[in-house]
Amino acid sequence: MPRAHIATKQATYTLDMLHRELAGKVQQNKAEAERLHEAMKHVEAVIKLLNPAHKLNRIAVRRRKPNPYFKRGTVFRAALEVLRRTDGPLTAHDVALAMLDAKGVKNAPAEAVRDLEGAVRASLRGSDAVVGIGKHPTQWRLTNDADKA
Repeated sequence: MPRAHIATKQATYTLDMLHRELAGKVQQNKAEAERLHEAMKHVEAVIKLLNPAHKLNRIAVRRRKPNPYFKRGTVFRAALEVLRRTDGPLTAHDVALAMLDAKGVKNAPAEAVRDLEGAVRASLRGSDAVVGIGKHPTQWRLTNDADKA
């Protein structure tokens, strides 16, 4: 069984190195957490200077979940592609569904569609390339300048 002994030694060595690496990352993250905590204390102090009655415990933690279907910065371009391929205006929900369909995503969870719809709406809202029609739900179409581009 010398082979098993060597394999065990190699595995132990590899796991030992992995443990060291993880311990180093934990130390780095602890230092970063302390720095962020100090920054939060400074922000809280400024809030209290501006409004002493403000309740800091009511500030919710903001958690960001990355979009599983589209990388950062690609939602707007994908939405424009959908609008270029259609004849009439579409709602943000319709654009999101068309984007998922173009990616080949079938049966996406309702929450993911809702999140993508919000991302589409936010990206289109500040753009000169599209025009919002109506109030609720707003339908989007390309401007004449974007049609030519």
